[in-house]
Amino acid sequence: MNLLEINVLVLAYLGDTIYEDHIRRFLIKKGIANVNDLQTESLKYVSAVNQAAYLKRMLENSFLNEDEINIVMRARNYKTTSHPKSCDIVTYKYATGLEALIGYLDLSNNNERINEIMNFILVK
Repeated sequence: MNLLEINVLVLAYLGDTIYEDHIRRFLIKKGIANVNDLQTESLKYVSAVNQAAYLKRMLENSFLNEDEINIVMRARNYKTTSHPKSCDIVTYKYATGLEALIGYLDLSNNNERINEIMNFILVK
């Protein structure tokens, strides 16, 4: 399977679940034991607005390599008109770019890089 031929929205679909799993594990390990508190705290990481901000910070800090930037740009440039009501289309596309990157890295069996990205996000 050629990973570069996979639809970026499919990569984002996979990346979303991996990203959220990392966030949930991080918050539980942080000691948050109440489900409502976990949900509230997770929104600081899983909302499209915050995902977009994390990706922009990675780009500004030259944290991503050329291949990773290409995946992000493919996802950002993918033609779509739908997006959540909670953010604009540009923000949503940045968030989709981050999720697509994580999905791509997972299918590439590059868990080490996923962990580096998640550490960048979680260790502010």
